[in-house]
Amino acid sequence: MCVALFSHAGNAAEVSQPDVDFNRDVRPIFTGHCTACHGGVKQAADLSFVYRDAALGVVEPYDPDASYLIDRVISENPDERMPPSEHGRGLTEAEVDTLRRWIAQGASWGKHWAYEEPQRHDADTLDPNQWCRAPIDRFILARLEAEELQPADAEIPSRWLRRAYLDLIGLPPTMEERSEFLRLLDAKGEVAYELVVDDLLASPHFGERWATVWLDQIRYADSKGLGMDGRRNIWKYRDWVIQAFNDDMPYDTFTIKQIAGDLLPNPSIDDRIATAAHRLTQTNEEGGTDDEEFRVAAVLDRVTTTWQAWQGTTFGCVQCHNHPYDPFLNEEFYEFTAFFNNTVDCDLGEDWPVVETPEDPAQYERAGVLDNQIRSLTEQIWQRRHEIAFRQDAWSPITSMTAETSNDTQAVVEPVHGFAEFHTVGTVSKDTDFDLRAALPKSLRKVTAVRLTALPLDPAKALADSEWGFVLSHIDVSVLREGEGEPTSVKIASVVIDEPHPLQDPQRSIRERPASGFSAYTRIHYPREAVFIFERPVDVDEGAVLRVQLVHRSEALGAFPLIIRRGHLSVTGDESMRDRLSAEEITSLEDQRDGLLAERREIKSIETPVLDERPAHLSRPTYTFVRGLFLDKGEKVSANTPDALPPLPEGAVANRLTLAKWLVSPENPLTARVAVNRYWARLFGTGIVGTEEDFGATGEPPSHPDLLDDLAVRFREDYRWSTKKLLRELVLSSTYRQSARIRDDLVERDRANRLLARGPRRPLPAEMVRDQSLALSGLLSDRLFGPPVHPPIPDGIWMPFVAGDRWATPKEGDEDRYRRSIYTYTKRSIPYPTFAAFDAPTREFCTPRRLTSNTPIQALMVLNDAAFVECSQALADRLQQQEGTLADQLTFGFVACTCREPSESEVKVMLEAFRRISQRDGETVAWQSLASTLLNLDEILTK
Repeated sequence: MCVALFSHAGNAAEVSQPDVDFNRDVRPIFTGHCTACHGGVKQAADLSFVYRDAALGVVEPYDPDASYLIDRVISENPDERMPPSEHGRGLTEAEVDTLRRWIAQGASWGKHWAYEEPQRHDADTLDPNQWCRAPIDRFILARLEAEELQPADAEIPSRWLRRAYLDLIGLPPTMEERSEFLRLLDAKGEVAYELVVDDLLASPHFGERWATVWLDQIRYADSKGLGMDGRRNIWKYRDWVIQAFNDDMPYDTFTIKQIAGDLLPNPSIDDRIATAAHRLTQTNEEGGTDDEEFRVAAVLDRVTTTWQAWQGTTFGCVQCHNHPYDPFLNEEFYEFTAFFNNTVDCDLGEDWPVVETPEDPAQYERAGVLDNQIRSLTEQIWQRRHEIAFRQDAWSPITSMTAETSNDTQAVVEPVHGFAEFHTVGTVSKDTDFDLRAALPKSLRKVTAVRLTALPLDPAKALADSEWGFVLSHIDVSVLREGEGEPTSVKIASVVIDEPHPLQDPQRSIRERPASGFSAYTRIHYPREAVFIFERPVDVDEGAVLRVQLVHRSEALGAFPLIIRRGHLSVTGDESMRDRLSAEEITSLEDQRDGLLAERREIKSIETPVLDERPAHLSRPTYTFVRGLFLDKGEKVSANTPDALPPLPEGAVANRLTLAKWLVSPENPLTARVAVNRYWARLFGTGIVGTEEDFGATGEPPSHPDLLDDLAVRFREDYRWSTKKLLRELVLSSTYRQSARIRDDLVERDRANRLLARGPRRPLPAEMVRDQSLALSGLLSDRLFGPPVHPPIPDGIWMPFVAGDRWATPKEGDEDRYRRSIYTYTKRSIPYPTFAAFDAPTREFCTPRRLTSNTPIQALMVLNDAAFVECSQALADRLQQQEGTLADQLTFGFVACTCREPSESEVKVMLEAFRRISQRDGETVAWQSLASTLLNLDEILTK
């Protein structure tokens, strides 16, 4: 809804002029000529044409002659005229006239169209026409009639069939499927189209085709990206996406599970796998890097990917400054970042946290039930043990202590807040061990446990800028008594720490051999605490000294020792603590948990990286970054959404689950629009909004705005977010059924086919090029799911940084050699050559749309690449096995590949080519050459 800048006052005659729409007519002028200097980043003279209130000072509604804006854009003084000549051309007379009429009509200011809630536009109000088969057709036809254009004739049925097969399942129809469709068409007429589409939507290959589209958005790869670009075992997420499309999972559920599946009540294995969508960020395993820097980079990537994939918005630039053209402020970027800043994961080679994913999906349900039961019992046990072990009145501080180290690391002890606190000075060395000798309180005659508090070296600063954490590989406790030469060793029975689900098992700190135990891995923001319970009380005399040895054997990325840099001790003589910690109630819960753990271990599983939330008391605070630099923190912020969009529900907890639900709420104006536009673009070649990545002020306006809004509302409300129902309407429409033949009247008028006066004709995407060749040759495996595979690759291409990352191509005849392209191992630093040649992204970042090209390299790839040569050989064998004359065999191949009958001249050309090649090189070469030619036809490589 547009809002006038000021109240009405002015010339009624001027107001009666044709209406000017702010978003359609005025905003593009401001964006193209003004906002570079008067926008969201640079606001020269404190003037911005991005924000309504900031523009008030240069406009007098209803009076253009009194408006400073008009004075400056028509001034003949080059020092005053806007925009300055060095910033581009001045406004045209038509643009000045538009501004004048806008001001004369009251200078109404509206939100950008994409931030307004989409409205339903009932197609029944449009004139019906026999051409229209679906609601979308009436919108298309109305626009064509307004442009005095006619839709194209219908595509021949068999060619429509190929188009639908490629679009819906990514594979061409077989000869049998083509024949069956033509038979149905003769028998049932129009119903045949519906039957074919319904079969394709039910095909298990539907998910394989449409998952590829989503994997571009979510930047799926089987490697980690940065540094060594090693393998990441995350293919179970790819399989989850395929299954989600096959199951027609509603898009709102699809969204919620990927952003916050772990926060759902009793999350299933599938729910947790879905969150791997945001574990596809790049990891830098290179030695000496700062894992916090790359953890932050991963969090920011999750933010920008969420905005690109779900909101079609360029939000990344807001990291450093206000958005130049859209109403998003710099601090709002970090408020949104706070939703993602509290996950457990770091920039680590281990890929923690992970979910143990059963190899057999049939075991998912049972494994998920067990996991939730184990998690619940673990939290109950921890809560009871924590209440007992950390009871404050049970502990006495150590106020006198000495500290020595095992190497060059320097440590000192100082009194701090009633404790004798040790801390390191200067550089720390790897494998540093501390020997702490604490004078016990005189009031104690027995010691039953020791409590270790590990702190950041600078606790105040660490809240904003975390420090390297620690891993306590082993702890050894003993008592030194006066007159005794040797210390009395104390056996530790168990450990209780300050969180229920640590990444590393704290009990390992008390085992004989140093390992990874109680830790703040790999960073520390807050004090961390562990209580070490003695197996039996230790008697102590006056003057006895408690000796605590802290052993560290871990480091991060080969360069950063993970040792406790600051800490203090407390002791207790509470003799009931151990008994209460081993009370029947707790041991009963532990027995239940251990039984479930044993049952869970029987389910053969693999690890899949997922999201997990840190406990509230250890949550990371979020700060703005000054000029986008993570080392330079600004103000502390809380999780929130931008003011330009609807707010979160009042009183809702600001976490990822609330965010996910906000994204798919009816109030969100972008999510449904962006989704239907993506589906439209894959079918018709270009979205209703051509710039799929940018629905903002600098993006293209929709070619059919009412259609986009109506589709968005119906997708959300009528189709209940069903992708299959939406695609069914589009593919069965007359708009989609049109012939793709270029017409003379459209060459100049609408070369890009934005008006949809003809059917779609676009190059096939990379994966479809390869899959089609495999299918036509008869080599394609129809097996679904599983680990990535390694089809043939040219020599010299595969030179990974990690020697163990082998490209093991299966032998000819092995099914894995001919799997669909979606299962091909995707390494970011070494893209699969065929995919790279045909414009597939490297999946380093979100790719809302692929930009296509037409290069000689593509033709050379299909003609000469080993995989395609193998396909042409198999296709040649297939043709020779057909009965009939040579003309019959070649015609079979032509129909199989193109899905249409060849003309007489085309048959003649094939026969002549076969004859010439046979005479020169023999029949074997002739068959393979003809097969290769068919696979390389432009008609085959496009749809």
